[in-house]
Amino acid sequence: MRKLIIDTDTGSDDAVALMMALKSTNLKVDAITTVCGNVPIELATKNALMTIEVANGQKPPLYVGAAKPLMRDLVTAVNVHGEDGMGDCQLIHPTLLPESKHAVDAILELIENNPGEIEIVTIGPVTNIALAILKAPETMKKVKHIYTMGTSGFGPGNTTPVAEFNVYVDAEAYSIMLNSGIPTTIIGFDVCLGEAAWNKEDMDVLLASSKEEAVFSVQCNRSLLAYNLERSNEHIVDLPDAVAMGVVLWNEIVVEDKLCYCYVCTTEAAAYGQVILNDGSKLAISDGFAGHTPNATVCKTIDNALFKKRLIELLIS
Repeated sequence: MRKLIIDTDTGSDDAVALMMALKSTNLKVDAITTVCGNVPIELATKNALMTIEVANGQKPPLYVGAAKPLMRDLVTAVNVHGEDGMGDCQLIHPTLLPESKHAVDAILELIENNPGEIEIVTIGPVTNIALAILKAPETMKKVKHIYTMGTSGFGPGNTTPVAEFNVYVDAEAYSIMLNSGIPTTIIGFDVCLGEAAWNKEDMDVLLASSKEEAVFSVQCNRSLLAYNLERSNEHIVDLPDAVAMGVVLWNEIVVEDKLCYCYVCTTEAAAYGQVILNDGSKLAISDGFAGHTPNATVCKTIDNALFKKRLIELLIS
């Protein structure tokens, strides 16, 4: 059975992704680790604990991780996900408690005890993963695979014109992860839009099911829905972290991917957090990319209809 560690800055789309993994029966979630990002670390932890309770599935231990990025002040997304990260619906009253061990130490211990078996799914900034690599690089080489919701993929950014939120919060950490040599699959923001998003009909199906986890998954995204209505007058909820988890759970939803050398911009002020993807198709290669081999597989297209079908079936089952 597959063994996962899920590293999350639990906002509302993270909650749906966690729910998916916790309700799955063909893998084991060995640990959930929290990191600052969408919300400060205290709220990310409470949100994850609440999701574990509601999921009616696996009950893995939860470990609290980094409260700040490696080198910068924290930027949150409370304007998108609500002040509590979960739609400000008064959903957060967990009875579960986190473990006392730090997330980085828990990650390293699990990898040492399960060499070549642990897959890490990052659905937030990767500060914890970078800290683990810096602390014990040889141990982290025993990670089987990393799946990461990060970068803008082959499209524009969602936080700056070129940067996606999870990378923008801690681009130094993302660079450390991509240059670690650990096999990595990137699910960029570009493949999480359009038909992959929940529309009104999808949300109506979930609410009509009366399943607690399905209703919770819609309610916690109330602020995200309001944000999209105000910004673009679209009645949609885009779920980047759920799409990333979909790739982990159902590889058959991936239609096309590309091996790329991925360069993370950390020193260029206007481009901070941009991840430049070189798939070898350009006519000229600048000095910054010459000689570099691919360091990640980047999802380029997914089967949106199949993803949504699988997700909705899982939540109402």
